[in-house]
Amino acid sequence: MEINTRRRFFGSIAAMAAFVTGSPLFAQQAPPAAPTAPPVPAPGPGGDRPRRGGGNHTHNGIYYFSGTGSNDGYPKEDHVLVTDPFEKHVTRTMDALKKSVERAGASMDSIIHLEVFLCLPHADSYTMPTGKARFDAHKAQYDALNKIYGTYFSPGKAPSRACMALEWIPGDSLIEIVGSAAVLNPPTPPAGA
Repeated sequence: MEINTRRRFFGSIAAMAAFVTGSPLFAQQAPPAAPTAPPVPAPGPGGDRPRRGGGNHTHNGIYYFSGTGSNDGYPKEDHVLVTDPFEKHVTRTMDALKKSVERAGASMDSIIHLEVFLCLPHADSYTMPTGKARFDAHKAQYDALNKIYGTYFSPGKAPSRACMALEWIPGDSLIEIVGSAAVLNPPTPPAGA
């Protein structure tokens, strides 16, 4: 699954949410000030190179990251599956997020806002719950998320957050996080760039 497909999927959800809530997602903004230095692409969760399609970027001192899941930044032979424990998905996603924001010159405590997407595993070996059992399964995921999530931030420094349950997340992940962080120490552009 291409990252651009994932980005379009979540972009469509954000646009629908903005339309329904009347959010000024498409409000006209003043043009950005001319940058004093060429922008440095933010590295993706997999290493020193930017993500395909430029999903992560820094603009006006804010690092915007998209689509961080439990397999981002890990080699193919170390990918988790939807049948692996949910807690493993959360820990790996939070570790990948931490690496990504730190490479961009931000920190976990400088994260401004997160949107967390959760889904139940879809696998032949897993019976999908229905009714109240489905609600209880999502609630158990939410509780497990919160136990791990809080350990990544200093006391009182957790960012604002929205948490949503979805039917499916690409990439064998049961969790995906998008958001923004204030850049504290911008990375130095590579020599000759």
